[in-house]
Parts: sequence; structure tokens; C-alpha cells
Amino acid sequence: MDFLGLLSFGPEGWGLSLLSASLVTIAVAACGFFIGIVIGGFIAWAKLAGGVTLRVGADAYTTVLRGVPDLLVIYLFYFGGSLLVTSVFNALGHAGFVGVHPFVAGASAIGVVSGAYQAEVFRGAFRALSKGEIEAGKSVGMSRFLLFRRIIAPQVLQHALPGIGNVWQMALKESALISVTGLVELLRQSQIAAGSTRKPFEFYLVAGAIFLFITWVSQHIFERLERRASRSLPQEAS
Repeated sequence: MDFLGLLSFGPEGWGLSLLSASLVTIAVAACGFFIGIVIGGFIAWAKLAGGVTLRVGADAYTTVLRGVPDLLVIYLFYFGGSLLVTSVFNALGHAGFVGVHPFVAGASAIGVVSGAYQAEVFRGAFRALSKGEIEAGKSVGMSRFLLFRRIIAPQVLQHALPGIGNVWQMALKESALISVTGLVELLRQSQIAAGSTRKPFEFYLVAGAIFLFITWVSQHIFERLERRASRSLPQEAS
């Protein structure tokens, strides 16, 4: 069978398997990305408004997670998490090994890593806000929630979107590392197809092309979001 036949969606083709694996890649990256948004928002708040203990802890978090290899974090979540879950279940009377699902371990690892980067994105975006607008909101009696919803959140989003887009692209690439846990995402499926057909160069090229396509689509989505966020705010006079 020629290579185009191998990429078909027929019974002997790998097209459907590669498509399914691509969806797994997007899913695990998206789950990790949104976990990172939650973590990053909390860490940014701790750095900006927390006490000494919270600030020290937040600084340690971002320093460690940005300094250690991402693959090491994945190993810690997958193997270390499995040992921890097994210990808990054994303490409750369940005999045997209980492993963490590769998807859960991968998404969690991506989440805590991207959270360290997103924290810095949010912190920088907040520092770029106009202090005069915040003080004006306080002067007219806005509550903290209303001030956040009407003034702080829209501007933080506008300033943070470019950085958040970069973190998403990073999460997308990190998803390929999860293949070491056995999760059948795009890279792992390409390895399986390459081993079965003895066409590694071709299938890895296809995997690269699919990653580039997802990246291209993601870039256009974030560009549209940036333009929309900019239109919702008053433009600076030139």
C-alpha cells in the first residue's frame, strides 16, 4: 500500500487513528491549559496582594516550575501520583497497585507547569493597568466585585491575551511529552504507526504537519480574541 493509502480512513489506513490521537492531544492540552489559568490566577493574586508567606510561596512555585524540566514534572505526576494513590487505597484496605490515568497525570502536569507561566502573564498584565481608572472607580463607590468586573478584568484580559496565547502553544507542544506515560496522543500514535509500517519519516512528518495546523488555527483564534478585546475598550488617542 502506498503512503496515501496508509493515511486513508479505510480499514487498513491510519487516518482515523491519527485524527483520534489529534483530538486527544487537543483535549489534554486544553485541560492542562485551563487548570493552569486557575492556578496562575491564584499565584498572581498571591504575588500582588498576598501576605509575606503567600508571596514567598508563590515566588518559590514559579521559580521551581519554570526551572525544572517539564518531562520530570510529568514523571512525578504519573509515577509519583500512582504510588501516592496506591498508598491511600492500600491504607483503606484495597490490595494491589492503583495507577493514575495517563490523561489525568498529563493534564495535571501541564496545568501546574503552565500555571507558573500564566501567573507571570497575569501579574504583568495587572501591572500594566491604569491606576487612575482604578482610583476613579473607587472614588465613585464601586464595590470590589464591580471594580473587578467593569475595570480590572477587561483590561487584564486585553493585556494578557498575547501571553496567554503563547502559553497555550507551549501547552500544546508539552502534550507530546505525555507519550512517555503510554497515552495514545498524536506523537504516540505516530510512533505506533511508524513501527507497524516501517515508515517513521513519513508518519513523523505527518505528525509535525498536524501540530503546525493546530498551531496555525490556534494563532488565528487568539488574534481574533485580541482584536475583539481591544474593540471593547476605549482606544488611546494618537
